[in-house]
Amino acid sequence: MSTPAPRPDRPVAVIGGGPVGLTLALELAHYGVASTIIEPRVKVEHSRPRAKTTSARSMELFRRIGAAREIRTRASIPVSWSKEVRFCTSVAGRDITWISDVLGLELEGSALTSEAGQQVTQPVVEEALRALLATSPLVETRYGSRGLDVDLTGDRPKVTVEDEAGEVSTLSAEYVVGADGSRSIVRAALGAHYEGAPGGRPNVNITFRSRTLGAMVPARNAVHHWVLDPGAPGMVGPMGRDDQWFAISTGTESVADDDEAASIVRALVGADIDVEVLATDPWQARLLLADSYGADRAFLVGDAAHQNPPWGGHGFNTGVGDAVNLGWKLAAVLNGWAPDSLLDSYEAERRPIARQTIELAANNMKHLSIELASPDLVAEGAHGDEARAAAAERIQATKRDEFHALGLVLGYGYGPSAAAQAPTTREYIPIAAPGNRLPHSRNPEGESLFDLLGAEVTLLGAASSAWADAAAARGIPLVVVDPVAHGFPPVAGDDLVLVRPDQHIAWRGPVSADPGAALDLAVRGFAAAS
Repeated sequence: MSTPAPRPDRPVAVIGGGPVGLTLALELAHYGVASTIIEPRVKVEHSRPRAKTTSARSMELFRRIGAAREIRTRASIPVSWSKEVRFCTSVAGRDITWISDVLGLELEGSALTSEAGQQVTQPVVEEALRALLATSPLVETRYGSRGLDVDLTGDRPKVTVEDEAGEVSTLSAEYVVGADGSRSIVRAALGAHYEGAPGGRPNVNITFRSRTLGAMVPARNAVHHWVLDPGAPGMVGPMGRDDQWFAISTGTESVADDDEAASIVRALVGADIDVEVLATDPWQARLLLADSYGADRAFLVGDAAHQNPPWGGHGFNTGVGDAVNLGWKLAAVLNGWAPDSLLDSYEAERRPIARQTIELAANNMKHLSIELASPDLVAEGAHGDEARAAAAERIQATKRDEFHALGLVLGYGYGPSAAAQAPTTREYIPIAAPGNRLPHSRNPEGESLFDLLGAEVTLLGAASSAWADAAAARGIPLVVVDPVAHGFPPVAGDDLVLVRPDQHIAWRGPVSADPGAALDLAVRGFAAAS
């Protein structure tokens, strides 16, 4: 039998096949660009759920590439099941207060967005993305392989790869992207470094099964139960509507064995329930930002570029935003309709968003269960009642920004008007200005404005044929559509609005504007704020 010819190298090598790397590969395939994913895990491990919230903005971005429906189909908890977070003395104990309409779950059918958030564990998201990638001939997935080294000294990056059998080979590509987390070999090759606090606050995740816990929680469903007992501060939440749960013990550095893990769970629950420990996962909440996101032929996305605590659910979602931003720009350059200089805007646009996200997570971290807990909260009688009432007021005052963050989730932008549409992380005021996410709307039939957008560049409004001519002269794939003709309200009065592939506005101006000058802005990106 003859040996098959080696598969030709693909334009983009993605080192790391977690959810961010998978998103990048899907994004590239969406524009017809081939890539190779190098990922050591052959199978997705469900015992460590990692991220549990996919934000409304991430779901919008996933909708563009056909992934939102796949994720929702696989999610164990539908959006309608609960939109609330509970604070309590223990899972089986007293309520202290509830926060409603949390984490973008309340946005189902909203005019503000095309998609609501989704409670779903990271492994489920990964499996959904893997399933979609498996149908694409443009993506080569090398599961079971790991990147050993990246060489950026030549014209093309070269990646040394070891496969599952221990065979070592070299892969070259036009671009290499590090989606390989905190120990990124791409970051090392770039000479980039994390800035911030390398040491973090300790926590332990415990995933477990319990047949009896479900009967002890309130009939009023909650996606999280925050436990404020000073003897057992932390959080417990469902991983589905069956008997599988997660727990986070805040302030705990490690657990010796499953017996200790089960004791921690029972303390959080406040009852002697049955506990089958599936996994324990010590981790530290770190606040780190890479001093460079890359340049030329190598770039960083996700945890390779930034690390922030999960409080508020923004870490993984920030990585999805990175992948989409870099993905369409790489595709535009490789497909020949944008200059190489467009890639310079990746760091300029995304690094400030990561910094803002880290700052919010750091603020959220000041008010965890371990800070909110007090012996008075578990006291009996009038003294305990008064303490719990006071704690409820404090929680409502300090925790709402963690669970109501539309200013960050929907309001982040890359131009000078971004701050105006997000005066606080909680507030979002849609403004149709360059750099901002296109304000969303629905027509009387409930259809989403975003579904009118083309795959690449879209002009919204009643435009002349000169736009198509100018786009054709530049090789820019342009779709022209008038939302009003489809029953949507005008996006920006009588102005035209030019929208990038990531649903952010590249330009807004009058019908009389020069199409060529406007289209040139679509392939320029936004510079770093001075």
